[in-house]
Amino acid sequence: MLRSRPLFPLLLGAALLAACGGGKRPPVLATTVPGEAPPASATARPGYDPLDAGPDVQAIRNDGAAGEDFPSSDAGGEGGPLADVRFEYDRANLSDEARATLEKHALWLQGHRNLKVTVEGHCDERGTVEYNLALGEQRARAARDYLVSLGVAAARLRTVSYGKERPLIEGNDEQSWARNRRAHFAVGS
Repeated sequence: MLRSRPLFPLLLGAALLAACGGGKRPPVLATTVPGEAPPASATARPGYDPLDAGPDVQAIRNDGAAGEDFPSSDAGGEGGPLADVRFEYDRANLSDEARATLEKHALWLQGHRNLKVTVEGHCDERGTVEYNLALGEQRARAARDYLVSLGVAAARLRTVSYGKERPLIEGNDEQSWARNRRAHFAVGS
Protein backbone atom coordinates (compact mmCIF):
# COMPACT_ATOMS: atom_id res chain seq x y z
CA MET A 1 0.00 0.00 0.00
CA LEU A 2 2.87 2.38 0.73
CA ARG A 3 4.32 1.80 -2.74
CA SER A 4 1.21 3.06 -4.60
CA ARG A 5 1.13 6.47 -2.89
CA PRO A 6 4.11 7.99 -4.79
CA LEU A 7 2.50 6.92 -8.09
CA PHE A 8 -0.77 8.69 -7.37
CA PRO A 9 0.59 12.28 -7.81
CA LEU A 10 2.37 11.22 -11.01
CA LEU A 11 -0.78 9.68 -12.46
CA LEU A 12 -2.84 12.70 -11.44
CA GLY A 13 -0.32 15.05 -13.08
CA ALA A 14 -0.27 13.00 -16.28
CA ALA A 15 -4.07 13.00 -16.42
CA LEU A 16 -4.20 16.79 -16.01
CA LEU A 17 -1.63 17.34 -18.74
CA ALA A 18 -3.52 15.07 -21.11
CA ALA A 19 -6.78 16.91 -20.42
CA CYS A 20 -5.28 20.39 -20.96
CA GLY A 21 -3.37 19.99 -24.18
CA GLY A 22 -3.28 18.12 -27.38
CA GLY A 23 -6.52 19.53 -28.79
CA LYS A 24 -7.02 19.98 -32.48
CA ARG A 25 -6.06 23.37 -33.87
CA PRO A 26 -8.88 25.53 -35.22
CA PRO A 27 -9.16 25.46 -38.99
CA VAL A 28 -7.54 28.18 -41.06
CA LEU A 29 -9.97 29.97 -43.34
CA ALA A 30 -9.37 29.03 -46.93
CA THR A 31 -8.42 31.88 -49.22
CA THR A 32 -8.78 29.94 -52.41
CA VAL A 33 -11.82 29.18 -54.47
CA PRO A 34 -12.95 25.53 -54.50
CA GLY A 35 -11.25 23.78 -57.37
CA GLU A 36 -8.13 25.97 -57.17
CA ALA A 37 -4.94 24.72 -55.58
CA PRO A 38 -4.05 26.34 -52.23
CA PRO A 39 -1.00 28.62 -52.27
CA ALA A 40 2.30 26.87 -51.61
CA SER A 41 2.87 28.91 -48.46
CA ALA A 42 -0.46 27.75 -47.01
CA THR A 43 0.23 24.06 -47.37
CA ALA A 44 3.75 24.45 -46.00
CA ARG A 45 2.51 25.74 -42.63
CA PRO A 46 2.28 23.17 -39.87
CA GLY A 47 -1.26 22.60 -38.68
CA TYR A 48 -2.84 23.96 -41.89
CA ASP A 49 -6.36 22.65 -42.02
CA PRO A 50 -8.44 24.42 -44.71
CA LEU A 51 -12.21 24.49 -44.41
CA ASP A 52 -14.08 22.06 -46.56
CA ALA A 53 -16.26 23.88 -49.05
CA GLY A 54 -19.80 22.84 -48.32
CA PRO A 55 -23.16 24.22 -49.31
CA ASP A 56 -22.94 26.99 -46.68
CA VAL A 57 -19.19 27.64 -46.78
CA GLN A 58 -17.58 29.61 -49.56
CA ALA A 59 -13.96 30.58 -49.72
CA ILE A 60 -13.32 34.30 -49.79
CA ARG A 61 -11.75 35.45 -53.01
CA ASN A 62 -8.78 37.73 -52.65
CA ASP A 63 -9.92 40.15 -55.33
CA GLY A 64 -8.77 43.50 -54.06
CA ALA A 65 -9.89 43.37 -50.45
CA ALA A 66 -6.44 43.89 -48.97
CA GLY A 67 -5.85 47.07 -46.99
CA GLU A 68 -3.28 48.28 -49.49
CA ASP A 69 -6.06 48.57 -52.04
CA PHE A 70 -7.90 51.20 -50.00
CA PRO A 71 -7.18 54.75 -51.02
CA SER A 72 -4.92 56.55 -48.57
CA SER A 73 -7.02 59.66 -48.97
CA ASP A 74 -9.77 61.00 -51.15
CA ALA A 75 -10.80 64.39 -52.43
CA GLY A 76 -12.67 65.15 -49.21
CA GLY A 77 -9.56 64.89 -47.07
CA GLU A 78 -10.76 62.17 -44.68
CA GLY A 79 -7.52 60.23 -45.17
CA GLY A 80 -6.55 56.95 -43.57
CA PRO A 81 -6.90 53.40 -44.83
CA LEU A 82 -10.60 53.14 -43.92
CA ALA A 83 -13.13 55.26 -45.79
CA ASP A 84 -15.87 57.14 -43.98
CA VAL A 85 -19.39 55.72 -43.88
CA ARG A 86 -22.20 58.18 -44.69
CA PHE A 87 -25.63 58.50 -43.06
CA GLU A 88 -28.96 60.01 -44.04
CA TYR A 89 -30.26 63.11 -42.28
CA ASP A 90 -31.37 62.41 -38.70
CA ARG A 91 -30.62 58.66 -39.06
CA ALA A 92 -28.14 56.14 -37.69
CA ASN A 93 -29.20 53.26 -39.95
CA LEU A 94 -26.57 51.70 -42.20
CA SER A 95 -27.34 51.85 -45.90
CA ASP A 96 -26.42 49.03 -48.29
CA GLU A 97 -23.48 51.14 -49.46
CA ALA A 98 -22.32 51.64 -45.86
CA ARG A 99 -22.55 47.90 -45.19
CA ALA A 100 -20.47 47.15 -48.28
CA THR A 101 -17.83 49.64 -47.13
CA LEU A 102 -17.79 48.14 -43.63
CA GLU A 103 -17.38 44.63 -45.10
CA LYS A 104 -14.21 45.83 -46.85
CA HIS A 105 -13.07 47.42 -43.58
CA ALA A 106 -13.61 44.12 -41.73
CA LEU A 107 -11.43 42.28 -44.26
CA TRP A 108 -8.73 44.91 -43.92
CA LEU A 109 -8.88 44.78 -40.12
CA GLN A 110 -8.64 40.98 -40.15
CA GLY A 111 -5.38 41.37 -42.06
CA HIS A 112 -4.10 43.95 -39.56
CA ARG A 113 -4.93 42.33 -36.22
CA ASN A 114 -2.48 44.42 -34.23
CA LEU A 115 -4.36 47.67 -34.94
CA LYS A 116 -7.18 49.25 -32.96
CA VAL A 117 -9.77 51.62 -34.37
CA THR A 118 -11.72 54.49 -32.89
CA VAL A 119 -15.07 54.84 -34.65
CA GLU A 120 -16.05 58.51 -34.56
CA GLY A 121 -19.67 59.57 -34.99
CA HIS A 122 -20.24 62.93 -36.71
CA CYS A 123 -23.32 64.99 -37.59
CA ASP A 124 -24.12 68.07 -39.64
CA GLU A 125 -24.57 71.46 -37.99
CA ARG A 126 -28.35 71.31 -37.66
CA GLY A 127 -29.83 70.45 -34.27
CA THR A 128 -28.70 71.02 -30.70
CA VAL A 129 -25.30 70.03 -29.36
CA GLU A 130 -26.84 67.40 -27.06
CA TYR A 131 -28.99 65.90 -29.81
CA ASN A 132 -26.07 65.65 -32.24
CA LEU A 133 -23.79 64.10 -29.61
CA ALA A 134 -26.40 61.38 -29.04
CA LEU A 135 -26.94 60.86 -32.77
CA GLY A 136 -23.19 60.72 -33.39
CA GLU A 137 -22.90 58.04 -30.70
CA GLN A 138 -25.66 56.01 -32.37
CA ARG A 139 -23.87 56.26 -35.73
CA ALA A 140 -20.52 55.20 -34.26
CA ARG A 141 -22.13 52.26 -32.47
CA ALA A 142 -24.00 51.16 -35.59
CA ALA A 143 -20.72 51.00 -37.53
CA ARG A 144 -18.89 49.29 -34.65
CA ASP A 145 -21.65 46.73 -34.09
CA TYR A 146 -21.69 45.81 -37.78
CA LEU A 147 -17.90 45.34 -37.79
CA VAL A 148 -18.21 43.12 -34.71
CA SER A 149 -20.92 41.07 -36.46
CA LEU A 150 -18.42 40.56 -39.30
CA GLY A 151 -15.82 39.09 -36.94
CA VAL A 152 -13.76 42.07 -35.79
CA ALA A 153 -13.02 41.78 -32.07
CA ALA A 154 -15.02 44.30 -30.05
CA ALA A 155 -11.97 44.98 -27.87
CA ARG A 156 -10.25 46.49 -30.92
CA LEU A 157 -13.04 49.00 -31.54
CA ARG A 158 -13.81 52.10 -29.48
CA THR A 159 -16.56 54.63 -30.17
CA VAL A 160 -16.68 58.37 -29.61
CA SER A 161 -19.16 61.03 -30.70
CA TYR A 162 -18.13 64.47 -31.83
CA GLY A 163 -21.66 65.49 -32.84
CA LYS A 164 -21.44 68.62 -34.95
CA GLU A 165 -18.19 69.85 -33.37
CA ARG A 166 -15.77 68.57 -36.03
CA PRO A 167 -17.25 69.15 -39.47
CA LEU A 168 -15.38 67.78 -42.46
CA ILE A 169 -16.76 70.50 -44.74
CA GLU A 170 -17.75 74.01 -43.69
CA GLY A 171 -20.93 75.03 -45.45
CA ASN A 172 -24.65 75.56 -45.08
CA ASP A 173 -25.94 73.50 -47.98
CA GLU A 174 -27.15 69.91 -48.39
CA GLN A 175 -23.93 68.79 -50.08
CA SER A 176 -21.80 69.98 -47.14
CA TRP A 177 -24.21 68.55 -44.58
CA ALA A 178 -24.23 65.17 -46.36
CA ARG A 179 -20.41 64.97 -46.17
CA ASN A 180 -20.48 65.76 -42.44
CA ARG A 181 -23.00 63.01 -41.53
CA ARG A 182 -20.54 60.17 -41.15
CA ALA A 183 -18.69 57.60 -39.13
CA HIS A 184 -14.95 58.17 -39.37
CA PHE A 185 -12.33 55.52 -38.55
CA ALA A 186 -9.15 56.58 -36.74
CA VAL A 187 -6.63 53.75 -36.92
CA GLY A 188 -4.05 53.34 -34.16
CA SER A 189 -2.04 50.63 -32.48
